[in-house]
Amino acid sequence: MKISEALQYGRKVLVDSDSSDSDNQVLLCHCLQCQTTYLHTWSDKILTDIQQITFTDLLKQRLEGKPVAYLTGQRGFWSLDLKVTADTLIPRPDTELLVTLALEKLKADMWVIDLGTGTGAIALSLASEQPKANILAMDFSLAALNVAKQNASHNNLNNVLFWQGNWLMAIAENSLDMVVSNPPYIETNDPHLSQGDVRFEPMSALVSGVDGLDDIRQIVVQSQRCLKSSGWLLVEHGYHQAQQVQQLFLDAGFFNVSSQKDYGGNDRVVLGQLAV
Repeated sequence: MKISEALQYGRKVLVDSDSSDSDNQVLLCHCLQCQTTYLHTWSDKILTDIQQITFTDLLKQRLEGKPVAYLTGQRGFWSLDLKVTADTLIPRPDTELLVTLALEKLKADMWVIDLGTGTGAIALSLASEQPKANILAMDFSLAALNVAKQNASHNNLNNVLFWQGNWLMAIAENSLDMVVSNPPYIETNDPHLSQGDVRFEPMSALVSGVDGLDDIRQIVVQSQRCLKSSGWLLVEHGYHQAQQVQQLFLDAGFFNVSSQKDYGGNDRVVLGQLAV
């Protein structure tokens, strides 16, 4: 099978997918260990038997709904190449808004914590842009933390500390300048949990009670204790939760509270400062 024939075959297999062309090329590049341009430059090159078998198997798994990031074991986020496993959420472009907003506040020597770090996407992105900041990446899952550590090593980032813990329970009072988190925020009975990529992602990193806000409530309350005066809290949330999350911030004594929209025009991040 030539590369051109493999691409044609993949398009037929994934014909019902909304991202068939992209998925097809990413999976074939993964098999061939090449860039997309190689597929078109060397379209007559013949796949080896192993490459052909691997590609066919990956297409089958994708057809069953398994996310491309889990099939290839990697996902790009910010300027980083991140390892992804079934123990972590798949980093998504919308979360880059959280990184952008945090960087606007981040200064050298600040102490910042990324809660529920997963692959380390947020913590490592902040560390890559502000190497003089003190970044703490926390997750309850030891397996996820191990992935984040590997990603730090792969991207040559050494200004990140890794800590296994339950949100901010073990963090000292008045010790942080900033808390950043993309926590679980999906409702327990949300029908989307049985659709698309999220079917394969860890439920503990997705679901947070009947209204999806159980974990955000904990983070807001615990941040009151751990943040310094005027310290910042930034939290990603569901597209319909902005008003509720802002109220949680206000009830906890935060000021300069606002909601920011993602690149799709949906409310995605609430941020605010702890009162002096």
